[in-house]
Amino acid sequence: RDMLDTEFTIEQGKLWMLQTRVGKRTGAAALRMAVEMTTDDHIRLTAAEAVGRITADHLDSVLHPQFAGGSRPVLTRGLAASPGGAVGRAYFTADDAAEAAARGEQVVLVRNETSPEDIHGMAVAEGILTARGGLVSHAAVVARGWGKPAVCGAEALRIEGRSFSVGPVSVAEGDVISIDGSTGDVVVGAVELTVGVVPDEFTTILGWADEIRAGHLAVRANADTGDDAARARAFGAEGIGLCRTEHMFLGDDRLPVVREMILASTPEAEEAALEKLRAVQKADFLEVLEAMDGLPVTVRLLDPPLHEFLPDVEELAIAQATVGLSDIEAELLAAARWWREVNPMLGTRGVRLGVVKPGLYAMQVRALMEAAADRAASGGTPVVEVMIPLTISREELALARGWVEVAIEEAATTSSGIHVTIGTMIETPRAALRAVEIAEVADFFSFGTNDLTQMALGFSRDDIEGRVMGPYLELGLLARNPFETIDVDGVGELVRVAASRGRSAKPELKLGVCGEHGGDPESISLFFDAGLDYVSCSPYRVPIARLAAAQAVLAAGGTTGTGGSDTR
Repeated sequence: RDMLDTEFTIEQGKLWMLQTRVGKRTGAAALRMAVEMTTDDHIRLTAAEAVGRITADHLDSVLHPQFAGGSRPVLTRGLAASPGGAVGRAYFTADDAAEAAARGEQVVLVRNETSPEDIHGMAVAEGILTARGGLVSHAAVVARGWGKPAVCGAEALRIEGRSFSVGPVSVAEGDVISIDGSTGDVVVGAVELTVGVVPDEFTTILGWADEIRAGHLAVRANADTGDDAARARAFGAEGIGLCRTEHMFLGDDRLPVVREMILASTPEAEEAALEKLRAVQKADFLEVLEAMDGLPVTVRLLDPPLHEFLPDVEELAIAQATVGLSDIEAELLAAARWWREVNPMLGTRGVRLGVVKPGLYAMQVRALMEAAADRAASGGTPVVEVMIPLTISREELALARGWVEVAIEEAATTSSGIHVTIGTMIETPRAALRAVEIAEVADFFSFGTNDLTQMALGFSRDDIEGRVMGPYLELGLLARNPFETIDVDGVGELVRVAASRGRSAKPELKLGVCGEHGGDPESISLFFDAGLDYVSCSPYRVPIARLAAAQAVLAAGGTTGTGGSDTR
């Protein structure tokens, strides 16, 4: 009951069947065949069987440009961080990339690694290539959220000024390169791209998938702007599982105000800076709530360490030693040195930031509630979820919940009647193991599997993939890259334990996942089995998550499994 490739021969008048195998097909062809076979009188696939025939690669191939067929010399290979092919001229700074794009050039941004200060260059690039970083690095996460091709951790690249080299081959600024975010290939020169066209059968298959998973596992999106949220909803997202508020601080008009808050030497100066930020955050929240009206929006309070919003210490120090610094640059250098940490991933971030700067979280919640009030006043139905990151104990979450509740109460005159829930990310092994007591003060858990994977395995997500992951996979020390597909026996067990213990303390506890694993089909199967209510992933992974969630339900027998639903 499928398209087959059959080999046969005829010898002395006899037909001999040599072999038969399922025929290869493009993504668009796979979708069309699956749908048409449900109405073929001789085949008559069921809708469930048709859904089972489609893979994530089939969907990716119609959503993103791809390298055209044929062999080509590959300069080097990195990690396939965000799918699709991109062709453009290489530029090595965000400013140069932005200027080139303004001239009408197609650009590939090439960096050792990206940071929040590179956002404007990343936004205009056709694709992103980095020498360092893994599948959950800044470049990879941002690129997937925007649907841009990215190759990360191409460690053979040697970037020097406005050029890079791989062995004897050198590529200068302005030279054309091509990258394939589906394979990790980097090619010198322009490769022909085939542009995917989304066929009608794409919608049909995903409609059947939604019917299958309804009441079992919902699919949300990770989205930080109104445009991202609207795109996610168009792809079928049923809410936002992760709105990262730090991305709202990175615009050219925002970053100076964030730095003003960091540099404030008095409570009054800090409060003044926070008020400026409150106004811009309110506007951003309103756009997101409008795009997702009537659906849940989970807003994560500020998570990254403050040094990420400051200039690079080394660059400022070199400038100080060579050309000197202005007064404000000298202040920024002092602040960057103060906030710099040896291991920032385990340092002053998440809820710990709230302890150090309690006014920061209060400002964010006030801005969110004011935006929700405005949305409600204009006839909308905002559904707000406030998420506190990186908590490790009941006491920590109870303290942070208190800050949030006070801020909600202060906004009650304008936002009364708006439904708000307060929960936390489960990102550390301790939080997973202490889920019983943490659940007592949480309305929901959202598993941050990126950090949970790092902490459980002791792997630095920005370092390990480039040097260690390849040998570990080749030697069979790891079956899969745990940053792509969840480590079932370790991290997966922590998810199961936390889900079970949390629900034992609070049966109505809502459970979700917002790490990059939320868009991986094999990981989604585990999350369904563990009883989670929803998965959340980047907007362009939402169709894949919808398909994978349905396939997980089918694998469990169609109506069995412990999965809940965000929509019931």
